[in-house]
Amino acid sequence: MNVTLLAIAGGIIILGLASYAGYLLLQVKKQKELQLRHQELAIEKRNANIFENVHTLCLAGIQGQCDLSEISIRVYNIMDYVQGEARVDFDATYPATSELYHIVKDMARGEDRQQLAKKECMQQNLARQKAESRLNDAIVEELKQLQQTVKPLNNQINIQMI
Repeated sequence: MNVTLLAIAGGIIILGLASYAGYLLLQVKKQKELQLRHQELAIEKRNANIFENVHTLCLAGIQGQCDLSEISIRVYNIMDYVQGEARVDFDATYPATSELYHIVKDMARGEDRQQLAKKECMQQNLARQKAESRLNDAIVEELKQLQQTVKPLNNQINIQMI
């Protein structure tokens, strides 16, 4: 009788612990799903912010408010930060903008440009202007295409802690 009673008590304890372990496993699974969803929302919010900036840069490039070489550098570098499914192979999708970027990326800018010799500065200006004039129409079309591509994705997402 004592052995049966101890076996029943042991079975109840084991059943209770197994139930509690199952409950804890479900809680861990829910927490992992919540963390994954939160990460997805954070990526979407970051991408939306990037796309808003790219949209503005495209508009400035289309309207001629900024040099196309500067636009190509900024857009190329910003689009490199896009994450997830919205990531774009920029070299393949926008070849003219990418070509201009690769031409001017190593040229001096800002304070570095002030330090250059006059002859070298003029050579860089000439190379940049030749590339810009040769690729101008294609880059403007690509900027219009990029602007339309990022426009529907430019949705601000409010993330709230749950």
